Amino acid sequence: MKQGEHNSVSSTLFSADNTQPRHDMHNRWPRAESVDDFRNNLQAVRQRIQNACLRSGRVASDVRLLPVSKTMDEAHIRLACQAGCDFLGENKVQEAWLKSQAMSDLTDLKWSVIGHLQTNKAKLVAKFASELQALDSLHTAEALDRRLQAEGRALDVFVQINTSHEPSKYGLHPDDAEVFLQQLAPFSSLRVKGLMTLAEFTQDAARVRACFIRLRTLRDRLCDRAPAGIIPSQLSMGMSGDFEIAIEEGATVVRVGQSIFGARNLSDDHFWPAQ
Repeated sequence: MKQGEHNSVSSTLFSADNTQPRHDMHNRWPRAESVDDFRNNLQAVRQRIQNACLRSGRVASDVRLLPVSKTMDEAHIRLACQAGCDFLGENKVQEAWLKSQAMSDLTDLKWSVIGHLQTNKAKLVAKFASELQALDSLHTAEALDRRLQAEGRALDVFVQINTSHEPSKYGLHPDDAEVFLQQLAPFSSLRVKGLMTLAEFTQDAARVRACFIRLRTLRDRLCDRAPAGIIPSQLSMGMSGDFEIAIEEGATVVRVGQSIFGARNLSDDHFWPAQ
């Protein structure tokens, strides 16, 4: 596939923009406690998506909102589902698995694992997840493909890239992505959909934007060079505090938790421990 044939955004996208991160609201977003709260929060987030798309010459339908329900209890998740959420992101596999079992009566509800996957948890992911957004290990890919084959299932996957070059974060170095995609080609149960990244957590908009630009630029290059059958066209990037910048730089999936569910009771180290 040649550059420009995939769902891309012009290379003239914003290198500098007035949009600022909203990390000042981190762990300060009000908790949603009713269906109406969730509906209002979802409407507010979708309006932010719409505004970011307007600023960057895009249409909102090109951006998928993935609500992130990590640490939230079953009661609050059921409220969110009543408000229209039917695809939820979770960081920890065991937590996601238990929730999927407890809410198996919600037959339309799908789960995306967005946190680091240890190889010994591949069996669980193969049983219930519809998507994995944090693939960065060939060993894990091999185990996951084997488990999926046994389950008779396939899984949408995003390859995680460390665009901030922070040693505390998981993800491949951008220079390793091309070879990694070639190594994934034999795994027929893994449907590679795109790339995922976590931007640097900072109020410096230029540094945040640079992470998203690196992922978009890498995606454009990989779509020209990826093996047959692998088209990593999607970009999962941006969370509650920075998804508007991500959209301006081409995000097709934004992972939004606190702006929808409210502040969490656990620290970030619970989800992204130091390696």
